[in-house]
Amino acid sequence: MKHELDEFFHYLKIERGLSHNTLLSYRRDLEAYQLYLKDHGQLDDWNKVSRSHITQYMYKLHDEGKSSATIARALSSIRLFHQFLVREYQAPTDPSLHIETPKKERKLPKVLSSKEVEMLLTIEENHPLAIRNKAMLEMLYATGLRVSELISLKVSDLHLTMGFVRTFGKGSKERIVPLGEIAQESVDRYITSSRSQLVKKTRTDALFVNQHGRPLTRQGFWKILKGIARDAGIKKEITPHTLRHSFATHLLENGADLRSVQEMLGHADISTTQIYTHVSKARIKDIYKTYHPRA
Repeated sequence: MKHELDEFFHYLKIERGLSHNTLLSYRRDLEAYQLYLKDHGQLDDWNKVSRSHITQYMYKLHDEGKSSATIARALSSIRLFHQFLVREYQAPTDPSLHIETPKKERKLPKVLSSKEVEMLLTIEENHPLAIRNKAMLEMLYATGLRVSELISLKVSDLHLTMGFVRTFGKGSKERIVPLGEIAQESVDRYITSSRSQLVKKTRTDALFVNQHGRPLTRQGFWKILKGIARDAGIKKEITPHTLRHSFATHLLENGADLRSVQEMLGHADISTTQIYTHVSKARIKDIYKTYHPRA
């Protein structure tokens, strides 16, 4: 069974061109699925998998307390794999056909207020790492980039004089995102005064590097962000996606149209972007309750 899985992962990487993180997600889902079939169904052949095996696995995930979003993602991975087996003539039928996807619970993303963003971005630029941190956060809030996109940026992706940055999102799709003046100045200061001190003799074209001159990692960025938020006195839980959520919400609150925000975020489907309109409405309701004398 492992051989077919390896062929599928190769297909996703080479033919579909999926990102490393997306491939890891598929691998986690399907290796857990294979382990369940082996341990609970005593199966050693994908052709023996039935619809009931899959539904029982879905019930198991539910009983373990997995969210509907996690279960839906697992089922999506399973579906794609069985479709691959049928397409490659390694299985006669697809047992995942017509299994209903659980409805996802749409949780509103946590965002920072404009005041909290100001608190977060008030960084004393007294050494190269602080200048780098300021540049990274200013860029995230100015562009709404994913953290994976931020740490993958190369110096050549920057076009400061023209005011934009080029990035490659999910599925390696290229997009051009505007960069505001404040972010431009902050990134320019980092490149001209700090990056060379961090890189030293290390040869790298990565835009943001750590203290050893190597490309910054996702985990490294998260640690930096949590430290800055703590020092700024922000009590809210902050994740690497918080500034992206705040970017989109603040744009919509100030009159930006949904399609433009969709383009800047790199969402393939506008329904993904629409979640931020619900955030805006929720925030307006909170403001009304707080400040209206008869609320």
